[in-house]
Amino acid sequence: MNYQLITEQVKQYITSYFAVNRKKQLLYHDIHHTESVVAAANQIANHYQLNEHDMFVVTAAAWFHDMGYCMAGTGTRHEQKGAEQAANYLKEKGVDDNTIAEIKSCILATMMPQHPVTLPEQILCDADLFHLGTDDFSNHNKQMRKEYEATHNVKMDKVKWRQGTIQLLQTHQYHTDYCRSLLNSKKQQNLEKLLEKENAQASTSPNADAQQEIVAVANPGKKDATVKKEERPTRGIETMFRIAVTNHQRLSDMADSKANIMISVNAIIISLVIGLVVRHLETTPVLLIPTLILLAGCVSAAIFSVLATRPKIPDGYFSKEQLTNKTANLLFFGNFYKMDFDQYYEGMQMVMADGEFLYASLIRDIYSQGKVLGNKYKLLRVSYTVFMFTLIISILAFAVAIIFFK
Repeated sequence: MNYQLITEQVKQYITSYFAVNRKKQLLYHDIHHTESVVAAANQIANHYQLNEHDMFVVTAAAWFHDMGYCMAGTGTRHEQKGAEQAANYLKEKGVDDNTIAEIKSCILATMMPQHPVTLPEQILCDADLFHLGTDDFSNHNKQMRKEYEATHNVKMDKVKWRQGTIQLLQTHQYHTDYCRSLLNSKKQQNLEKLLEKENAQASTSPNADAQQEIVAVANPGKKDATVKKEERPTRGIETMFRIAVTNHQRLSDMADSKANIMISVNAIIISLVIGLVVRHLETTPVLLIPTLILLAGCVSAAIFSVLATRPKIPDGYFSKEQLTNKTANLLFFGNFYKMDFDQYYEGMQMVMADGEFLYASLIRDIYSQGKVLGNKYKLLRVSYTVFMFTLIISILAFAVAIIFFK
């Protein structure tokens, strides 16, 4: 089957269809959106080096995935309509039933909430929401709101739309490793910008102003006293904790990645030295000292990297006294993994019932993560420093041995 030819025919068919049947209310789900999804799908598919068949499945599904909007408006069944139209068209082109079934599955997998199973389905789902982790996210989001207003003939409140977008970003997860590594960071930045706007909106709302008013408290036989109602910026605090935890997690992932790189590099060097150099030391004894320097340095660097990623787990218990004193951290598994569920449930009920205890637990958890991160990066710095000086000294030693002790 000539997949390239059929792909070009699909492209021409979809482009012509959108040109003829495009609805003016579709300000987002137009041919430009479809073309961007096709481009993103090809980018992801090329990364995974899909074979010709799977590449055709992904590309064809990307072209047809939003065709249902022109046929069924913005209803909940536009994916089904697009899948049916794809099947009808591709059957006329002689595409076999199994391939058509795969394409339909890819299109239907984009239905929210997404539940892709195969790699082509995961690729199309990530391509469809590729913009969530790009600089163009804000423009796309505005166009989607305008389209919603046009198709539903309503004026959508910006605050409610923003809250829905925040929920989408918080619950959405990319399905491919490629998109997670490429887009998650920017997606988190987009989420944080929306949260900042949400907190700013909350702080200037009438309810927030009312909380800051000075209220009069009348007591019989005494002069009226005025007290200012204490306001706690709950959303701001929650955002602060969320950002702090996310940043710590990101830094921890970076540290683990750096440690894995160092372990892998040193393991390769050690293997090469043992395999290529050590067996020739009898004939070239002048290389003994440089070889020992290189091996010792690489082993030391690898040890420090292993120590940086080596987990340290506490006892797995918390006491009644810790609960009473509000010093137990029930948010970290190491403090309860050996306990019965009933004991942990009782402790969590105490945490949730006491706002001070809850915030104290969050603070203690972030502090503990920071201590772990500090130790990780300290050991990583030692590992990279040892590796750097090992390379310098061993190369100089090899040079001296070869030049002066040939």
